[in-house]
Amino acid sequence: MIAPNPIVGTGFHAIGGISASTCYLPSQKLKQWSWGTYWLVQAFFAWIVMPTLIGWLTVPGFFEILRTAPKDVVWIAFLLGAVYGFGGMSFGFAIRHIGYSLTYTIAIGMSAILGTFVPLILYGGLVEYFTAPGGSIILIGIILALFGVSLSGYAGFRKEKDLMVLSGEKVKFNMKLGLVLVIIAGILSAVFNISLEHGQPISDMAAKNGAGHFEGNAKYIVSTSGTFLVNFVWFFIAGIRQKTLKEFTARSGIKTTDQLKNWFWSILSGVLWFGQFFFYGLGHVKMGKFQFISWVLHMSMLIFFSYIVGVVMKEWKSVSRKTFITLLLALSVLILSFVVITYGSTLG
Repeated sequence: MIAPNPIVGTGFHAIGGISASTCYLPSQKLKQWSWGTYWLVQAFFAWIVMPTLIGWLTVPGFFEILRTAPKDVVWIAFLLGAVYGFGGMSFGFAIRHIGYSLTYTIAIGMSAILGTFVPLILYGGLVEYFTAPGGSIILIGIILALFGVSLSGYAGFRKEKDLMVLSGEKVKFNMKLGLVLVIIAGILSAVFNISLEHGQPISDMAAKNGAGHFEGNAKYIVSTSGTFLVNFVWFFIAGIRQKTLKEFTARSGIKTTDQLKNWFWSILSGVLWFGQFFFYGLGHVKMGKFQFISWVLHMSMLIFFSYIVGVVMKEWKSVSRKTFITLLLALSVLILSFVVITYGSTLG
């Protein structure tokens, strides 16, 4: 029996948020590699290598558990993970049409709501959790988190407009197409949490086998392998059509040192992506009765630290005073939501 400790759990979710908010920064170091080439490498390490390696290192009898796990659990979790793979691609395309901030905010906000409440509706516990001691306080924390995410998105949208005005560019958005894509991305992103929830029996088997705090590492490979399959097929075909697969070979003309650096940065990106869910799993088991709150905490932490990273990297240096005050207010609301959610979980 793992002793619940929501304060420690929230701390683990914070580390996961830092890992998630920085996982794509290494891509800025790439030289002469297309996005598709980078994506294939980071995806392979994020969704195949790391879940398998960490599962093997931390879960006793890892491969035997996967072999004997209920087939319906494995296949449904795999297929739901594959559905999430389409969501990730929609997310990337949405950024091109409505910008980074609006895409992040709408997709993460929808994912936080659906990924938290849909599993409760599907697997039971919606009324019981929110009427239990601490449940009403957690509901307030969820509302605060969603408000903080919305404020963050508004601040980000203002930042993009401020910077475009300073550079003399015209603000151009394809709102119709962008909104369709980001809604698809938000819905399908939430499906990944449903996939993880459906794979819980695999984690239960790992717990009985002595995995302890690392029980969640047993189920990740089932969900992420579905995600990888979809992305591999898409980007491999795109690589053939765009003739970018040669970037993996000496025929590309890329220097060996640059090739090695590209592999290093892409692998690091994949490791950081998986790192978010490694710490997500550790935080999840520490949240006690209210483990379902892990998803909205994770999504809120992701938004919070992605904006903190932006401040550290001086992306907000040239924005207007009103925009920066909006950002500070948004971050303050998110911090308050973390405190309220943690307090409610402690009461429970």
